[in-house]
Amino acid sequence: MALFLSAFTNKIDAKGRVSVPPQFRASLVNPEFSGMIVYESFTNDCIEGCDIERIRKLSESIDKLDQFSEERDSLAAALLGASVQLTIDADGRVILPESMLKKVKIKSTVTFVGKGSIFEIWQPEKFEEHMVKAKKGAKEKLNLLKVVR
Repeated sequence: MALFLSAFTNKIDAKGRVSVPPQFRASLVNPEFSGMIVYESFTNDCIEGCDIERIRKLSESIDKLDQFSEERDSLAAALLGASVQLTIDADGRVILPESMLKKVKIKSTVTFVGKGSIFEIWQPEKFEEHMVKAKKGAKEKLNLLKVVR
């Protein structure tokens, strides 16, 4: 499974393309689909992304729910139905869906943020604000981490 780390800020060009950080591209290569899956984040005001393997695992989790339940239908529609597969071009760029960019108020610059098995795509100033809160919260909750040695 992919591992996304660090944060990178890139400009969106005149044709609407943005370079995917090389470190992220390396984790998105898969024999089945070399690209990325994006969808609206359920927890933050950003776009969330992952590789095909991660979305497959989410789909399998949804499939374990009662086939005719409201929970299964809601999760499948909101996550799988709203996901978009993006192919990375030969120069390492993608075109992010305009509807998603508008919802998170991204115009000319994006910040890619690695979060382990997923990554997020933020409007840079919003991410800076989020990071201040996240660092404060992380300091308060550091005791929750169990480090294996």
